[in-house]
Amino acid sequence: MSAPSPSIRLPAGLAIGYRSTLAGLRDEVTLTGGTHYLLARNGRGKTTLLRTIAGTLKPRDGRVTRDGYLQYLPEDLRFDAEITPATIFRTLLPRHRLKPALDLARDIELDVRKPYGRLSTGNRRKTSLIVAEFSTREDTGNILLLDEPFSGLDAFARAAFEDIWKKSAGNVLRLVSCHPDYDSMAMASALLIESGNITHHQSGGQTWDTLKQLLN
Repeated sequence: MSAPSPSIRLPAGLAIGYRSTLAGLRDEVTLTGGTHYLLARNGRGKTTLLRTIAGTLKPRDGRVTRDGYLQYLPEDLRFDAEITPATIFRTLLPRHRLKPALDLARDIELDVRKPYGRLSTGNRRKTSLIVAEFSTREDTGNILLLDEPFSGLDAFARAAFEDIWKKSAGNVLRLVSCHPDYDSMAMASALLIESGNITHHQSGGQTWDTLKQLLN
């Protein structure tokens, strides 16, 4: 039996921000399994929206509805400098998923025996992503909120994670905040934050080249 499909519902009138409203939705948006991108210029509210969906920040108005096992991977996540990725994986991952996680680490050239504090920015990011991806649950829908997951990653590692995303699109909803680095990058579903408005753009042939025209 297939796992339930995850979903996020952002109601019309949702407002996000801290002491004042930073951005809001005029129309309701519902996201389901698959990869959805979150795009905006710096300071427009990408991290604020992720935190609001994760529940670590209260909406200024409205209520986010989530259905699925949720994980939020912030850009600044850090582990203890003295422990190794292998120890992190053994501690945090289900036993039956440890070997696939270590196999991926080997394939993307992450040295799991090196102390975390001595890893490069890209290899620290690989460690965090492996923890998130191999912590998803097989018996329920999953929601992964990823803030700048590609920071410091080489193209080979990025492709390896994108392959995982494609294979698990049925029961994992990923909302990915990022700054795309090539115009032809496919983005069939994207949330844009511009001029205080959060809008959803969905099209099979949509790319970063078409979407960036909407960001001033």
